[in-house]
Amino acid sequence: MSPDVRSLGRTDAWDGVRAVVAGFGVSGFAAADNLTHLGASVLALDEAVGDQDRRERAELLEVLGATVRLGEGVTQALPEDVDLVVTSPGWRPSAPLLAQAAARGIPVWGEVELAWRLRHPEHDTPWLAVTGTNGKTTTVQMLDAILRAAGLRSQAVGNVGLPVLEAVMHPTPYDVLAVELSSFQLHYTHSMSAQAAAVLNVAEDHLDWYSSMSDYAADKGRIFQQVQRACVFNAADPVTERLVREADVVEGARAIGTTLGMPGVGMLGVVEDILVDRAFIPERESSAAELCTLADLVHDGAEVPAPHTVANALSAAALARAHGVSQAAVRDGLRGFRLDGHRIATVVEPGRAGGVRWVDDSKATNPHAAQASLQAFESVVWVAGGLAKGASFDDLVRSVGPRLRAAVLIGRDRDLIGAALARHAPDVRVISLVTGETDVTEGEDEPMTRVVSEAAGLARPGDTVLLAPGCASQDMFTDYKARGDAFAAAVRAHVAHPGRD
Repeated sequence: MSPDVRSLGRTDAWDGVRAVVAGFGVSGFAAADNLTHLGASVLALDEAVGDQDRRERAELLEVLGATVRLGEGVTQALPEDVDLVVTSPGWRPSAPLLAQAAARGIPVWGEVELAWRLRHPEHDTPWLAVTGTNGKTTTVQMLDAILRAAGLRSQAVGNVGLPVLEAVMHPTPYDVLAVELSSFQLHYTHSMSAQAAAVLNVAEDHLDWYSSMSDYAADKGRIFQQVQRACVFNAADPVTERLVREADVVEGARAIGTTLGMPGVGMLGVVEDILVDRAFIPERESSAAELCTLADLVHDGAEVPAPHTVANALSAAALARAHGVSQAAVRDGLRGFRLDGHRIATVVEPGRAGGVRWVDDSKATNPHAAQASLQAFESVVWVAGGLAKGASFDDLVRSVGPRLRAAVLIGRDRDLIGAALARHAPDVRVISLVTGETDVTEGEDEPMTRVVSEAAGLARPGDTVLLAPGCASQDMFTDYKARGDAFAAAVRAHVAHPGRD
């Protein structure tokens, strides 16, 4: 008789469990590797053969006793004798393996669900979880920096950094985990009970995967289910507060709002130039505790932090305070924090480029992220385009149209952005580059050379040329990092040798 995997945990015997791992990327490998070590019989399947690194990982797993099948057609049929399917994020429920599992009543978990079930019963490491359409990575990294400043053994995991399963199975337990979760990961997560969780915002994205915005928002809201201490929402985004109200939480868990304005009781916010806490102090009815100043969030020569940077810092601080971290640790962590590359990163300062600032925000892969980036600058030559993932750009263009001097559009869905500009900002000059869909392993710099040349011709002293595509990158580039690297390389080449484009 097959074991009931729903009852198995870290210290149970997994011998006899027949597990199929759908997808053999980073999370798929982590799942297959750890299930094999637990004694399960593992079959990992992926249509993509992948690079040499992936093939070497497959060989390693097979030496350990797993079976790995890579190549076209291998994920079309689920084997007969299966007790569990662990899916990589992004696999739609309609994918053949997952649909067949559902039809047969076989549990389908994501790597995050597996990780939660495999926590060590003697080391119940708290999870502080973050989701949202935009700002997840920055917020989780800010949170990790705060936790480390408090002297805790912390790790940023999940959709950023280390796979959460690897962190859970580490032989030396962490004090706390800062967990970034995408809607795809949350879709296949059922039993998680985070100590505290935040939904930063919910905006149009991934509508090529979800049938509606309500389905997308519902998956985001799963992060609040069974939260133990605090559900952090964004007071400027009513959807995030609604998700808190709809969540089934542990008795005593509190709703904690964040705002860029004056905070009410039970909130974190901003008073003049100070980030303050009116949620986690005994005197919250009558006073607020200083966490840090806006100046503590300013880095790389900027004059003031962008609004979304402040919002992310408030959410990170709220989660850390829910865990019991001191005000001083919040300040020290945020003061020492630096953004990752490709997130509103200045490539060339105005003083080196005829008064024009060049900025790489390739990580702005949807309209909401692009809007936040555009609102940080007064006069912009906007570089945009790529894969829109079902999103529209009308609201974005309506809100930032007055800031746009011009736009340079590339990628498969550039005409979608161009049409929104024509409707709502008809006076903005638009150059649409027909670059085609390149081989993602070759020729990635060439389109950006053309983009930079056109943008340089449109920009005037005082302008910012901003790569904030509002779209995914895979039509022309390997990923958003490759897109940003290509942009930065083309900008530096242009500034070093103007006129050679």
